[in-house]
Amino acid sequence: MYKKQIFSSIVVMSLLAAGCAKSSKIMSPNVQSEQKPIAIATSVTNATTLFAFDFFKTLQTDAHADAKENIFVSPLSLHIALGMLVNGATQETKNEILKALKAGNLSLEDLNIAYKKLLTELPQADPKVQLALANAIFYKNGFTVLPGFFTDMKNNFNAQITGLPFNPSDAAVINQWASDHTNAKIKKILDDIQPELVMLLMNALYFKGDWTKKFDAKHTVDAHFNLEKGTKLVKMMNQKDSFQYAVQPNFTALQMPYGNGQFTATFLLPNEGGSIKTVMNDLSSEKWNTLQNALQTQNITVQIPKFKLEQEFKLNSTMQKMGMTRVFSDNTAELKKINETAKLYVDFIQQNTFLAVDEEGTEAAAVTTIGIGVTSVPQVLSFICNRPFGIIISEKTSNTILFMGRIMNPSN
Repeated sequence: MYKKQIFSSIVVMSLLAAGCAKSSKIMSPNVQSEQKPIAIATSVTNATTLFAFDFFKTLQTDAHADAKENIFVSPLSLHIALGMLVNGATQETKNEILKALKAGNLSLEDLNIAYKKLLTELPQADPKVQLALANAIFYKNGFTVLPGFFTDMKNNFNAQITGLPFNPSDAAVINQWASDHTNAKIKKILDDIQPELVMLLMNALYFKGDWTKKFDAKHTVDAHFNLEKGTKLVKMMNQKDSFQYAVQPNFTALQMPYGNGQFTATFLLPNEGGSIKTVMNDLSSEKWNTLQNALQTQNITVQIPKFKLEQEFKLNSTMQKMGMTRVFSDNTAELKKINETAKLYVDFIQQNTFLAVDEEGTEAAAVTTIGIGVTSVPQVLSFICNRPFGIIISEKTSNTILFMGRIMNPSN
């Protein structure tokens, strides 16, 4: 199974790293002239890269995720969605989210500037690549939200803000938003809307890039793919050309560009007898940077299976392992910048993903959804007879009324 996991797990860094990290390897001077570098503060780039690797490692330890043979997620989509959430948090809850985002040493203002820049410039980076980022907030009609929170969401995240009754049928509206912003690759994220929910924070990320050097479909053949136990037949794509390649202690790496080369896919192949889980657990931002510097152009025969997958991940426990604990409890969550008095908490964090790799290129999508719930303050019923009242005395089993009266002016 370890080889099968390679192609679903390693692309997780490529979108984030391509947009947020600088690679010194350019395919040619002509390609370089077409690129539009995205200048993000080094402190933010370091934070997003650290987060990507920590998130994936932690996810691999989660029983829900580890039960899947393949894991494909978007650290960038999750980072942006949590960025929206942290703008509504205060005190220790805010600090915990920032630390989980590896942004504990950053100001919220610097983080928001980076989000805005990524949301604006990533989609325009390569005209040969389709990339779309969208944010949305759906909230329950009648639930009071501080105006400043909505202002921040519009200004920094360009978020679409929509009030809904939050009836069960409104799930269709939210699912349609996800479909519209992922080119219909993720059509459903919610079955219904639970009664405790009052808000959904959502990020959608869509990517479609053609290989700079495409595979010829005529060379795609049936081939055996080694699983952890046994083998299976796959459609194996083939080509021979020059690509960026590096040998590391426990894996080899191949980097294939999309479009003009600003976006890339980096494939990691464990050494014989090795495990992709181990490779991914051993990776860090430092090792990732070392790998980028080690890549060199080589003439190489490439074989990659053609495949497609759709997944859903519940991320509550993963984020708790990463230090976000207060926000999941109505007793400790401090989401005062959304509503000062309501007992808000994060009910769930979920990510739905799609990935398809074929001869033409790669299509990938992710929708991250953060559901915010409210605990109603228990209502203490009162019955205060401070005005004229009635009284009936009866026998319960026979339903016999013994006395009946009206007290207009009680006296001692």
